[in-house]
Amino acid sequence: MTIYIDVVFIENLLMNYIILFATGVILKIKIKHIRLLLASLVGAIYTIIAYISALKIYSNIFLKFTLSLIIIYIAFNPKSVKKLFKFTLIFYLTSFVFGGAAFAFIYIVKPQEILKNNGLVLNANSLKIIFLSAIIAFMIITIGFKVVKNKISSKDMYCYIKIKLNHKEIEAKAMIDTGNFLKEPITNTPVIVVEHTLLYECIPKEILNHLENILGGDFSEIPEKIKKEYMPRLKVIPFSSLGKQNGMLLGMKAEEVVIKNEEENKTKENVIIGIYNKSLTKRGEYRALLGIELV
Repeated sequence: MTIYIDVVFIENLLMNYIILFATGVILKIKIKHIRLLLASLVGAIYTIIAYISALKIYSNIFLKFTLSLIIIYIAFNPKSVKKLFKFTLIFYLTSFVFGGAAFAFIYIVKPQEILKNNGLVLNANSLKIIFLSAIIAFMIITIGFKVVKNKISSKDMYCYIKIKLNHKEIEAKAMIDTGNFLKEPITNTPVIVVEHTLLYECIPKEILNHLENILGGDFSEIPEKIKKEYMPRLKVIPFSSLGKQNGMLLGMKAEEVVIKNEEENKTKENVIIGIYNKSLTKRGEYRALLGIELV
């Protein structure tokens, strides 16, 4: 079987692009096609060098992982090391799905036409396999995410929390909101949103009953003693949910928050309680919202 370098290059460029595109779709981030093309080009060049070179260094796991980080950085420009490794993990998972589909088609079509060289696997029908693998892999990924999402029952969406604030404790049923990444912008501290009526035992009613006035800079209804004690501790937290595109919450750091579930209780000390001046639900199914990060 004759293998042409230019064909190998184009096939790998195409496959890299498809995998990176699928990774971007899964991550739900803005895709810049020029960056994906450049990242795919780097991967394709590495493939050609690895194919024609007899040096074992090109099969080195550390080198391949470093190359993956470079490809992800070029493709998506993650803003932190944590995001870089997260994107790389999703990239690998997507690659495994594509690779599994490709190998299945290779062995279905003509296994005797497989050519291996320096860890690379080539086949005469590579272009057909790439497109078929892309279709099947997208189907697997889409169906897989739907199955996982459907497995999350309503029971898994709720938990009970105990909040210790101003040396007093309250308990509440909370909903685990997978889309809630609310944080205090200066310290990056996670925020649990709690209905203001639940906090009367912990925070003076003069504050809780005049949240909008305080956010607007009006402290006329707040007694001087309370103002002096509590105002320096209040945090202003911007948000874009709860029915508003650009809203503001007042918050206060809790001494401790215990998140209870069937498996274990988790104690968190670095949490801000965001005070919501309305009801979160009409029927009172829950009175607090916390992000998946805290769970």
